[in-house]
Amino acid sequence: MAPSAPGSPAPTTPPVRAGRPRVSAKGEQTRARLIAAARTLLAGGMSERFTTRNVAALCGVSHGMCHYHFQDRTDLVLAVIADIRPEWIHPLEAAVSGEGSFAQRSERVLELLSRPEGAELSHLHSALHWHALNDARVRECLEAEYSRWRACFVTLFAVLADERGGGVDPRLLGEAVAAAVDGLAAAESLGSEVDPGPVLRALIRTLAAGVYPGVCRGV
Repeated sequence: MAPSAPGSPAPTTPPVRAGRPRVSAKGEQTRARLIAAARTLLAGGMSERFTTRNVAALCGVSHGMCHYHFQDRTDLVLAVIADIRPEWIHPLEAAVSGEGSFAQRSERVLELLSRPEGAELSHLHSALHWHALNDARVRECLEAEYSRWRACFVTLFAVLADERGGGVDPRLLGEAVAAAVDGLAAAESLGSEVDPGPVLRALIRTLAAGVYPGVCRGV
């Protein structure tokens, strides 16, 4: 390359845009509508009809527009997994990470878990599990979500360990409660009349009393 002439301005390099191109507001709206349509099909127990073509038809856009936003139906399922995160993981994380003692945080967690899960969210979880059995990408993504969800209970018992000054295995106790919550949710989805609130309260109270006598009075 020839050197620049004396006194001439230095050549400039055009800025390079990093990452994905910015999506327009209309594009974001279309994407959100496609995710909503995907949720409707999945929650309606229509896994056999869950295709990008059917999602596009329900959304009222062209099949090509669906593929503009999502490469395939797996991408749509992954988007649904991310879309429901604020409905079941974020509230639990907020309940555990807020200020307060183990007893206070436990009470917030119990109040949250005692609320009945909406029918749509329950059906979505069932459909997502079905897709996870048949798609490695969905399985990996869903397992990451559940790991994050289970970590909330580990964090809760880490507070107990800090209050006691050691001698508590937060992971063991947290995973035990998480497994119980998962089992109760499965029972509820089958129409069981078991009330999860008292069961979970008794479990957390017993675990807390077993490693930290006296704390259960506040749970």
